[in-house]
Amino acid sequence: MKYMGSKRWMLGNGLGHLLDVTVPNAGRFVDLFSGSAAVATFVATRHRSEVHSADLQTYSRVLSAAILERTSPLLGDRIWSKWEHAATTMRRGIRSVPGDSALTQRSVTEMRDWCARRRHLIITRAYGGHYFSAEQAVWLDALRMSIPRSLPQRTAALAAIIETAAYCAAAPGHTAQPFQPTRTAKPFLLEAWKRDPVMRTGLVFKTICAQHARLTGSAVVSDALDTAKSLRPGDLAFIDPPYSGVQYSRFYHVLETIATGYAEQVTGTGRYPHAAARPQSDFSLVSKSAEALDNLLREIAVRGANAILTFPDHECSNGLSGAEVSQIAANYFVVNRRVVSSRFSSLGGTSGASAAGSERAAQRQTKELILHLRSKRRFRKSVAPSTPGRGRA
Repeated sequence: MKYMGSKRWMLGNGLGHLLDVTVPNAGRFVDLFSGSAAVATFVATRHRSEVHSADLQTYSRVLSAAILERTSPLLGDRIWSKWEHAATTMRRGIRSVPGDSALTQRSVTEMRDWCARRRHLIITRAYGGHYFSAEQAVWLDALRMSIPRSLPQRTAALAAIIETAAYCAAAPGHTAQPFQPTRTAKPFLLEAWKRDPVMRTGLVFKTICAQHARLTGSAVVSDALDTAKSLRPGDLAFIDPPYSGVQYSRFYHVLETIATGYAEQVTGTGRYPHAAARPQSDFSLVSKSAEALDNLLREIAVRGANAILTFPDHECSNGLSGAEVSQIAANYFVVNRRVVSSRFSSLGGTSGASAAGSERAAQRQTKELILHLRSKRRFRKSVAPSTPGRGRA
């Protein structure tokens, strides 16, 4: 799925090997900023390790829980057959859905007006005609409202819809700004609106059903510092903190709506809920990011846990740089530092031609730090636990 700083790329470029070497000798594995759940599920499906994940956003918890919280596969084909039938029946009851064959400013405006009047369809009302065509949005609502009722099938189904929504979203990077029906962006908008959410959901759901943890873990919505306070000596924490000076919740509000089944009143081009309704993190504030990281690493050190930390090896918009992150880590841990090539999001750039009038690439090549942090024993006794703080857990 589209994700800022996704670790999927790095898992095949050094990070995966380090995890394979360190996890078997650790206690529990705790992902403090689980995001797309790439790292937590990588560990859980490969190692007999108790894996726990935390994030400030509900959609991330769902993506992790779909795999971490069960230890056997699900009957994906059978479950999907019943689910698809229920969703199809529900979709047939929704009449006069506008098409998208003639994509003009006027037709898109009319589509948006139609979607905004569907009060009982949460995804359609908030995002139809913007991130999704009316047809896509109606199907996403039908799928969301007809998901299996029992666990763990329900969690796996919800995760599949979240992944599908990220795939179908008509946006250059994340769900921060949708494509508009302008001359330059129209081809990108049309291409995205032609993606089939039903077929995609079925494929993703069956893939998720086939995966499972080797030992039962858990996924929670929680602050990173609060989660770190539950660490034990010998645990291995994974730390992939925000590098953006913009709150991550701004980029994933569409996925959060699907995960929670609830949408605040949305406004503006990006269709955002009010900022007060979105999780906020000190890691994305220039004035607080260094202190937030220091508090978190101190807490992990106090608990006698080890850690792996990843961060871009340059100065980032939240005020932190790779050099500063390494320096803070060295205050509490024995640091083994490695730099690898990676990709990160340009926060809405576009690949190929510039659909939004920007020359930024959607993904940029960069250098990424991988820090293996081994606990200094003296901090277990000499450093007092930090006071509660805020972080994007």
